[in-house]
Amino acid sequence: QVQLVESGGGSVQAGGSLRLSCAASGYTVSRNSMGWFRQAPGKEREGVACITSSGRTIYPDSMQGRVAISKDNAENTLYLQMDSLKPEDTAMYYCAAKRWDGGDCRPNPYNYWGQGTQVTVSS
Repeated sequence: QVQLVESGGGSVQAGGSLRLSCAASGYTVSRNSMGWFRQAPGKEREGVACITSSGRTIYPDSMQGRVAISKDNAENTLYLQMDSLKPEDTAMYYCAAKRWDGGDCRPNPYNYWGQGTQVTVSS
């Protein structure tokens, strides 16, 4: 059974930073694509950052330069470093994984999801 557990969310001031973690169980982080997604109230879920087994990263234009996705294969953990946070970044952030490698950073192909961790950015 695949389990993804996010942590590291919280409340920060605009311009601040957060580092989210996703601990995976029943799934090997190094094998297939994983990603971070977010969803704010009244909005659709959107991709924040994705990464393939080879380490190729995918970022939406809106996130370029502000986020960095990485993974520690030894710890079987996925990370998301977020800098220069803005109030519009406020959302529930989810870790996700899929059964195959590559692809884009859309939420639909992802099969496994964590419970989410709340990120709140105040102005």
